[in-house]
Order: sequence, then C-alpha cells, then structure tokens
Amino acid sequence: MRRRDFITLLGGTAATWPLAALAQQSALPVVGLLSAGSPGSLRRQIAAIHEGLKQSGYVEGQNVTVEYRFAEGQFDRFPAQASDLVHRQVTVIIVTSKAGVLAAKRATSMIPIVFSLGEDPVKIGIVPNLNRPGGNMTGVYQFTTGIEAKRLGLLHEMVPKAATIAVLVNSNFSAAADQLRDAQEAAASLGVQLVVLRANVESDFDAAFAALVQQRAGALLVCGSPFFNGRREQLVVLAARHAIPAIYEWRDFAAAGGLMSYGTDLADAYRQAGVYAGQILKGAKPADLPIVELSRFEFVINLSTAKALGLEVPPTLSARADEVIE
Repeated sequence: MRRRDFITLLGGTAATWPLAALAQQSALPVVGLLSAGSPGSLRRQIAAIHEGLKQSGYVEGQNVTVEYRFAEGQFDRFPAQASDLVHRQVTVIIVTSKAGVLAAKRATSMIPIVFSLGEDPVKIGIVPNLNRPGGNMTGVYQFTTGIEAKRLGLLHEMVPKAATIAVLVNSNFSAAADQLRDAQEAAASLGVQLVVLRANVESDFDAAFAALVQQRAGALLVCGSPFFNGRREQLVVLAARHAIPAIYEWRDFAAAGGLMSYGTDLADAYRQAGVYAGQILKGAKPADLPIVELSRFEFVINLSTAKALGLEVPPTLSARADEVIE
C-alpha cells in the first residue's frame, strides 16, 4: 500500500472513531435517578445504587448511562424533573421518596419505576399488592414504621433518668399516627412521660425545640420521615445546641453528629433498588418483581457526641451496636 493511501485510510478511520463512540454511548440504556436530596448528602446511597447495578452487570459509562435529578429538599421540583426524564426517554427511573414516586407515576405509565420508600407502598396507594405490584412499578419498602418503640427503648437505656421524653413527628408523613401510637404505648410501658412536638415545615423546628426546653424533656425521639431525613444536619445542630440526647432513624444522622440511630440499612435499600433496575434493563417486568421488604436493621452510636453530652454509654448498649463512631 502506498504511503499516501495509508495516511488517507488512517485519517478516515480516526475521523470515524468519535462518531462511533458517540453512537455507542447514545445506544446505552439510561437509568434516571430522581432524588429528594442533594448530591453531597447522598454519596453513600448513590454508591449503593451503583453497587446494585453492578451486581446485575451494569457499570455507568461502560454499558449504562445514569441521568441524575436532585430536588435538594424542594419537592415542588419533582413534577418538572420527572417529566424531563420521561421526555429524555430513559429506560427505567429510580425514585427515593413518596413525592418523587407520585410525580413519576403521573408523568408515565409506560417507563418502569423502581422506588425505595419508608412508607407502606400498598397503604399509600402506590401499588395494589406487595407480591405482585402490577403496572410499571416495583421497589423496596424500608419498613421505617413500627420501630419507634424500639428507638424509644434504646434512648431510655442511654438516658434512664429522663422522666420526660419528647417525640418529634412530621404530621404530613402518612405513618405519623402509627408512629405516635407506637411511641405512646412504649412510653407507658417504660413509665416515662411523652411530650409530642410537631414539625411540618422548616420554620417549625425552633418552636419545637423551644417547647422541648419548656417541658423539661430529658431526651428526644425524632420519628422517621423523609422531611426530617432531608434536614438531618439542621436537626443534629439543634439537638447539640440544646444539649439534648436524641435518637434518629438513619445512620446518616449519627454520622452527622447525632447521638444514636436505629433503622433499616438505607444503603442496602438503595443497593436493592439498583439490583432491580438492572434486572429490568435485562428484560424483567416490574409487575412481576415483588416488593422487597428490608429486614436488616442497624444501630449506631456516636461516642464523641455522647462524651460531649456528658453521657456514659452503658456497656450493654454499646455491645449491641452495629457501629460505634469515635
């Protein structure tokens, strides 16, 4: 082959490489992620989603693309973000909050939706059945209700002299009534007085903590709620400012400086959502994938916060902790 012909061939081949790469990239399936939080606060959860996708054989940038949409606590963004993902014709949508699921459900009845929710998806009308959800949705039920009694018991062990314990609840959360009932029954069995505080918007926090001080509560139970989870740093700071021992739902609260947390493993929930998204990419139908009910719980104690509060962690309590943050 003559040198000029070789150079021409090489140049023509090189020119086609970017186009080929672009075509390959555009042909990749697309996972849309619709989240209530912000990128910085969800690193662990996003990593878990990628782990789940990898378990199903999908790696971002290699054989799948991920489109991220973060509401950053502003739930009114969800309708536009969900519509945008539908407009971009993503292959499957992963959603991690009730408001996001409802927005995605309104936006499409065709694109598969995988959710991760702390509320019973049957009770709130997302799916008709846990074993056969039907339609275009399936996902993970994090089982955040029914364990307020357990949290209150752990808090009582940490602060046994607290005769009055405050419970902070978000009335807009569909499970709020069940949470209060469980907490009140547990308080009665423990012989402690319960003070109910409500916070439905951010501006309610200061008034709730002021009432806590006025009622001379010796500890605080923060009930599970996506609203509270999205504002965990603020709640942890307020608890520290008022020197109040508190227990929360997720490990992320304890990692942010909260005293204790007890709840299902949130990273495991997101990993399972990633697994289901991968299975759907392979051809599985969401209607045939049963809702996963998480049964793994994690108890975390922040030892530094305990010391700052002047608390000595009982050995029986630290022995049962899945993690002690130094």
